[in-house]
Amino acid sequence: MSSDTPPATGETPPGPDGLPIVGTRLEFIRDPFGFITRTASEYGDIAHWEELDGPMYQLNHPDYIEQVLVQNNQNYIKGEGFQHILGPVLGNGILNSEGAVWRRNRHLIQPAFHPKEIQRYSEMMTDFTEEALETWEDGETRLVHEDMMEVTLKIVARALFGVDIEDEVDTIGSALEEFMLGTENLANFILPPKIPTPSRMRIKDAREKLDGVVYRMIRERRNDPDGEGVISTLLSATDEHENPMSDEQIRDEVVTLLLAGHETTALSLTLTMYALAQYPEVETKLVAELDEVLDGETPTMEDVSELTYTEQVVKESMRLYPPVPGIVREATKPDIIGGYEIPAGATVQMNQWVVHRDPRWYDDPLAFRPERWTDEFEKSLPKLAYFPFAAGPRRCIGDRFAMLEARLLLATIYQQFHIELAPEAELDLMATITARPKKEIPMTVHRRSD
Repeated sequence: MSSDTPPATGETPPGPDGLPIVGTRLEFIRDPFGFITRTASEYGDIAHWEELDGPMYQLNHPDYIEQVLVQNNQNYIKGEGFQHILGPVLGNGILNSEGAVWRRNRHLIQPAFHPKEIQRYSEMMTDFTEEALETWEDGETRLVHEDMMEVTLKIVARALFGVDIEDEVDTIGSALEEFMLGTENLANFILPPKIPTPSRMRIKDAREKLDGVVYRMIRERRNDPDGEGVISTLLSATDEHENPMSDEQIRDEVVTLLLAGHETTALSLTLTMYALAQYPEVETKLVAELDEVLDGETPTMEDVSELTYTEQVVKESMRLYPPVPGIVREATKPDIIGGYEIPAGATVQMNQWVVHRDPRWYDDPLAFRPERWTDEFEKSLPKLAYFPFAAGPRRCIGDRFAMLEARLLLATIYQQFHIELAPEAELDLMATITARPKKEIPMTVHRRSD
């Protein structure tokens, strides 16, 4: 079905039937990436099915996605399903808040991601990475995803909040990990929120651990009114009635940035290493660029513009393995997409995983080919054939931060190490809020000779 030949008004898009009571959720949980891929392949650019909480529409064409995220974004909110998943830990942070609260807090946090501020963070990004690499021994097999989660967590805490969380890395990391795993639990999707499933109890415990650390950070910042960072900015902010933000409101924003600020970059780096290990010719070209541009020196902000192939590697990795594999929105009013009416209250699902692998936009889409990312190629793509950071007003606030971090960390790592997959390594991703490995991907690290 072509995106420019809509059917007659009044028809419902085709789609999977699902099972009684659970609808398609069981099929999705069992094989999320297979389900959304098959749905797009079998039913075209827009598919429909019914869930317990209302109709679901999967959009598979960039033009339709652009309509929801950009052109008519005011007609869509994150929705109850999104809040149901994120609310237990993130509260009402900018990732899932709406309306005036979202606008105010996004405006307050935005300066932390100004290009001049991001430039200031670059040195600490490489410092933390080199500190982590000092613990790597030649020839050892490591759980690299754990390494990346730890280093990116330290970076976001120091860069955005001005705090050192060395002593709390394990507490914060394990709590966020427990939360992410809980978002995949089938019972949490089907059962009402008030039912205390084992997974929900673990999420509750995770929140309590997080709160202990985050509220301490807030107290320390209250005692240091001249401190820098997002927490200090939020502490000095007031609403339209001159009321300051409560500690709980600040807590929600801090936890949101802790999660969003390290989870996706750590995943992107891990999956990039996985891809490079399978495509040695790409790694060879990457290392050649690092040798030529850096000549053995630690990469800096000034070097980034010359690391063009490094950037292409990051872009291609986020195409083939988008850290956030899908986005959902809920329609607040009826809309027309591709000739079909989307009723108020319907959930709209848009999957980077599907669109980024669509052969209409990407030749040989399952191949890892950084060279495809030329200026000409990018100009030829429909606007939202590539949207790893979403789009429109709700585009990821930290997109520049994440891209800089990914390039600097990748350059620092591959300047010093060659990385191979361990014999037992395999990639099996689960779809929580992000696309994360179901189990660790062991990798063997080999120090490069000088």
